[in-house]
Amino acid sequence: MNPIQQNSLNFTRRWFLRECGVGVGKMALAGLLADSLGRRTMAAGVAPANPMAPRQPHFAPKARRVIHLFMAGAPSQLDLFDYKPELAKLEGKPLPPSVIGGQRYAFIRPDAAVLGPRYKFSKHGQCGAEISEIMPHLAGIADDICLVKSVKTDQFNHAPAQIFFNTGFSQPGRPSMGSWVLYGLGAETQNLPAFVVMSTGSGISGGAACWSSGFLPTVYTGVRFRNQGDPILNVSNPAGVDARLQRDSLDLVGALNQRRLVTEGDPEIATRIAQYEMAFRLQTSAPELMDLKQESQATLDAYGCKPNEASFARSCLLARRMIERGVRFINIYNEGWDAHSDVLGNLKNNCGKTDKAAAALVRDLKQRGLLDDTLVIWGGEFGRTPMVETNASLGRSLGRDHHPQAFTIWMAGGGIKPGLTYGATDDLGFHVVENPVHVRDLQATILHQLGFDHEKLNFPFQGLDFRLTGVEPCKVVKDILA
Repeated sequence: MNPIQQNSLNFTRRWFLRECGVGVGKMALAGLLADSLGRRTMAAGVAPANPMAPRQPHFAPKARRVIHLFMAGAPSQLDLFDYKPELAKLEGKPLPPSVIGGQRYAFIRPDAAVLGPRYKFSKHGQCGAEISEIMPHLAGIADDICLVKSVKTDQFNHAPAQIFFNTGFSQPGRPSMGSWVLYGLGAETQNLPAFVVMSTGSGISGGAACWSSGFLPTVYTGVRFRNQGDPILNVSNPAGVDARLQRDSLDLVGALNQRRLVTEGDPEIATRIAQYEMAFRLQTSAPELMDLKQESQATLDAYGCKPNEASFARSCLLARRMIERGVRFINIYNEGWDAHSDVLGNLKNNCGKTDKAAAALVRDLKQRGLLDDTLVIWGGEFGRTPMVETNASLGRSLGRDHHPQAFTIWMAGGGIKPGLTYGATDDLGFHVVENPVHVRDLQATILHQLGFDHEKLNFPFQGLDFRLTGVEPCKVVKDILA
C-alpha cells in the first residue's frame, strides 16, 4: 500500500467537510434550524435552543394535555355501546350477502351466523345514552362523555391497526400522536417525561412503534413507566453512589457530550444530554409521583386501586397525578380485549378491571377543575363482527372476529361536547350510515383541540413534509366540539 492510499483512509467526507469549516453535523443542524424558522409550524416561528421548551400552537387550544386509554385487542361495540335489537332477532341466521359484500375475514366465513348482544342495554343520564349493563360506572358519567359510534379504520389486524391509530400509518417508523404533540407544544414539566406510556395486560401487538418518535428527534419518544416498583429500571443509585458523586459524574459526561454536540451537530446528542438530566431529576420526582399513600382512602376506593398492586386502576390514578405535575401526553394500554371466543366472559373480565377506574378518572379530573383542558379518549383499534366466531379446531365459540368497518369510542373533556351520541350504524351494526368518522378524522380533531391545524403541523423527512394525518382527505369532526 503506497502512502497516498494509506493516508486516504483518514480522509473521510466528514473529515474533509469538517476541516473545511462546515461539517456534516453542522450542515444537518443548520438545515433543521432553518426548517424550524421556515417550514416548521410553530406559531412563534423560532426554534428554541431547548427542543422541549414550551411553545404556542397555531391557535388558542381547548385542551392542554391528553390521556389516551387504549383498549388493545378491540372491545366489542355491539355488546357495550351500539345496541342492535335486530341482531337478537336474527341470532343463529346468516347475514344477507348484500350486507357483507366482498368483505373477507380471518377466522369466520361470510355466511357465519349472527350473534346477538350478550348484555342488556338501557338509557342513562339526561342525554339518554345507551350503555351496556356491564359498564355501570361509565353509565354513571353518561352526561360527561361523547360517544362516537361511527368510527372506521383501514386496518383489520391488531398490530397494523394499533400502529395506525397511534401514528397515522400501519407500519413502524412514523411518529406517534404523543410525539407530534411534544414536537408542537414542548413540555410543561422539567421533572417528569412529558410523554408517558403505561400498560396493563398481556402485551401490545403494535409494540413500541405505538409511542415511537419515528423520524422526529428521539427526545419526543414516549417513556414507558412500569406499573409497580421503580417506574424506570435503574432509576435508583447503586450502593456507594451518593448524590454528589452522581452529580459530578453527570457534569463530566455532560461536558463531553456538549463538546461532541458542538463538533458533530447531531440532535441525538442533545437528546442524550437531556435524558441524562431527566434521569437525575426522576430520582426525586418519580418516587414522589408513584407514592399513592398521599391519596385519601376515598380516592383509592373510587378508582378501585390498591397502592402497591399493578392494575389499570393504579395507572389511571397515576395519570391524574401526572396531569397535575405537567405531563403532556399519557398512553395507558389495557390489553386483552381480543374476544375471538367467549365474548361475554371477555367483556366481563375486562370491564371489571377498567370500567370503575376510567369513570373515576373522568370524575376526579372534573372535580379538580382539570377536565375542561384535559382530553380523555377511550377505545380500541377496530370493532367486532355482528357474526359469531365458532371454531372447534381452535377451541373457539361464541366470539366475534375483527371488524374495521364500524366501532365506537368515547371522549371526554378538552372541549368535547358532553352528553352527545354521534354517528350511527345500520340495523345490524355492520356499516356506518350516519356521520362516518375515520381514524384520521379523530387524529385531526385531537390536534385541533390542542390548537393545531393538522395540515400545518409537519416535519421534513427524506424530501417530504410529513404529518400525523398523512395525505388522505380527513377533517376535524366539528359537530362533537363544545
